[in-house]
Amino acid sequence: MTRVLTTVLLSLLLSPSLLKGNGNCTVTNFVFKDGEKVTYNAVYNWGFIWLNAGLVTFTVDSVKKDSKPAYHFKAVGVTHKGYDKLFMVRDTFQSFVDPISMTPFEFIRSTQEGSYKAYEYYSFDKDKRKINTKISKEGGAPIYKTIDWPECGLDIVSLVYYARNLDFSKYKPGDKIPIVMIVDGEVFDLYIRYLGREEIKTRDGRRFRCLKFTPLLVEGTIFNAGEDMTVWMTDDNARIPILVEAKILVGSVKAVFVDAQGLRNPITAEILGK
Repeated sequence: MTRVLTTVLLSLLLSPSLLKGNGNCTVTNFVFKDGEKVTYNAVYNWGFIWLNAGLVTFTVDSVKKDSKPAYHFKAVGVTHKGYDKLFMVRDTFQSFVDPISMTPFEFIRSTQEGSYKAYEYYSFDKDKRKINTKISKEGGAPIYKTIDWPECGLDIVSLVYYARNLDFSKYKPGDKIPIVMIVDGEVFDLYIRYLGREEIKTRDGRRFRCLKFTPLLVEGTIFNAGEDMTVWMTDDNARIPILVEAKILVGSVKAVFVDAQGLRNPITAEILGK
């Protein structure tokens, strides 16, 4: 229960992801623009208990990185003040990417969960195809390591925005889409399973036409291994994740769409008048 908000944030960051090994990892952005902001409620469910633990926000800004144009993607999770007394969470994930190729320049994660603190920094070397990492956990001294940067490998934040621009029309329900994800200074070859289209209704009564997916998860302190997470993303040119549900070791968590501002394309997948 103490890791609810972080789990929801990671759940959103692990939504439909990057194609792997096709030799061409470039996409053309038609989905988002500078100034986009999307907000979610982080909800924990255990039996009949529903706990609205906090808020998660995703923002996009146009910036300069080492004098080069870049997109700055930022995902922030914070607990509500009432929940802070039990267990305060302040998590920030950031990625700076090339606005044309969508490949990352830099990734930063800063985590504070109660007394636990962690920090990750990745610098992506395009010429040498290496990632220089700096990782500190539980307040310990930072560990520096250089790892290979695999073809199409992305950090978990840049991966979300890349994925929103993929053409899902060529997949059939049940198809597996390979992904390459870099987490905790390690490279993971995983996949998501496309489940087709589905209408969903959120707890506030809003209805959306969505694309549905289940990512393969790595077993850890929160998740069991397997396809225990489901993501619903709007079936339109906004491509906004509307609902994420994930089973955890005790109960389940949800990320529920609240609001979107500064969109490049309107959310046309919402079903009005029902």
